[in-house]
Amino acid sequence: MANVIPTGDSFHVYDTTLRDGAQQEGLNLSVHDKLTIARHLDELGVGFIEGGWPGANPRDTEFFQRASREINFKTSQLAAFGSTRRPYVRAADDPLVAALRESGAGVVTLVAKSHDLHVDLALKTTLDENLLMIKDTISHLRSEGQRVFLDAEHFFDGFRSNQQYALEVVRAAAEAGADVIALCDTNGGMLPDELSDVVHQVLTTTGARLGIHCHNDTGCAVANSLAAVKAGATHVQGTLNGYGERTGNADLISIIANLELKKEVKVLPEGALRESFRIAHAVAEVTNVTPSARQPYVGLSAFAHKAGLHASAIKVDPALYQHEEPAEVGNDMRMLVSDMAGKASIELKSAELGVDLGHDAGVVSRVVAKVKELESQGWTFEAADASFELLLRGEISGAKPSFFSVESWQTTVEQKSDGTVVAFAQAKITAQGQTFVATGSGNGPVNAIDNALRSGLGKIYPELVDLELTDYKVRILEGRQGTGAITRVLVETSDGTTEWSTLGVHENVIAASAMALEDALTYGLLRKRT
Repeated sequence: MANVIPTGDSFHVYDTTLRDGAQQEGLNLSVHDKLTIARHLDELGVGFIEGGWPGANPRDTEFFQRASREINFKTSQLAAFGSTRRPYVRAADDPLVAALRESGAGVVTLVAKSHDLHVDLALKTTLDENLLMIKDTISHLRSEGQRVFLDAEHFFDGFRSNQQYALEVVRAAAEAGADVIALCDTNGGMLPDELSDVVHQVLTTTGARLGIHCHNDTGCAVANSLAAVKAGATHVQGTLNGYGERTGNADLISIIANLELKKEVKVLPEGALRESFRIAHAVAEVTNVTPSARQPYVGLSAFAHKAGLHASAIKVDPALYQHEEPAEVGNDMRMLVSDMAGKASIELKSAELGVDLGHDAGVVSRVVAKVKELESQGWTFEAADASFELLLRGEISGAKPSFFSVESWQTTVEQKSDGTVVAFAQAKITAQGQTFVATGSGNGPVNAIDNALRSGLGKIYPELVDLELTDYKVRILEGRQGTGAITRVLVETSDGTTEWSTLGVHENVIAASAMALEDALTYGLLRKRT
């Protein structure tokens, strides 16, 4: 394993996604998942990747064994996480310490109690013995050639409870040879001004190299991390996408982006910050946790603009309504088309989609009016760029792009005696001068219609074989009660390289779905044939 950190050792970016992040409710990482994420983190250029707790569970032990063989780290070092020795047991004789020693990791991060109440109630030992546990474990691992960081658990609560003892924990760790003592806001209850004062006091009192590890229970994890850095911390811990127990850990990408773009502190290798969007979403695919569209910097909505007033200003200069250039983190500016849109919104959205508005001066006004009319009926194009592009092209050319027309369709649903449910669909389709009937079956009427359309049209347009419906969302709109309510359906389709979204609106959910499916296939053919 490489031990090179291009950005040097003066400032540490330490990722704990694979350990602390994995404690998030509903998140369960296999060894393969952890190896994949580790490779992504190395691409991002973080200094340290905390791989887990070897010896505590077989999965983490296997991860360290395989990581040393299968990953050639270019920028990152692998860190093993574990606890100090047990009370009244020599570190050299403790099996969990042995697992850390034998993990193959050049760095070990030890968690230690710094809150006197936790020493008493959780460890059930004396304050003096806890200090000996810290010193003995650090000294032992250092003598084995490993670098040691210490996570001072519940430090800020401990500092409030028994300041003298919390400081003694930091001193003991530093004197024993710990390179960094990370002060942990384990319960996530601190606020930036209070946390900054404590970090400054600890730094001036002990002279130790300090790090920070924050949880997000007050919504201040990133702000607290930045406050700690300002107060003198030179080691910052966090997780990708803010994964973690309860409300999560500090989002490492937000911390990094704020340091590099706002504070002009270079903490990643050259150009790595521009990979943030790609890597954040790639990791989300591995974890199967839907990424937040509103995540700072790398969320899909982070640089999305809806109001017509904003669009008018952005047309003059994007910086008027954007705090940073999206490309700095690998993201893009997006214009949202809605009933709030004005001419500038449509013009910018057209440019984003690569659609030439031509020389018809009235096309933009017509599109604005059309969008406002449709939105009043329950349509919304914010998340359906493909349907909007079809509408836009239709207003420009006088006719919506069409490769086929669905003359009629019908569906039936049957529940069999064994409880299984099967749906059947039949559609009358006209394409390239031919009218024919196509049939399909599926686990529901929408799936059956989709299969019927594809089976029939696939004979004329074989490229449709590449298309796959990847997501399906239904929303019941206000205005009418119960089963008679207006329904909006959004479908997401992929051709293996690109995804697009289309929508349909109708009182009948099947009819709305059929509209969205028809747009999805039309847009797919448009992409293939233009």
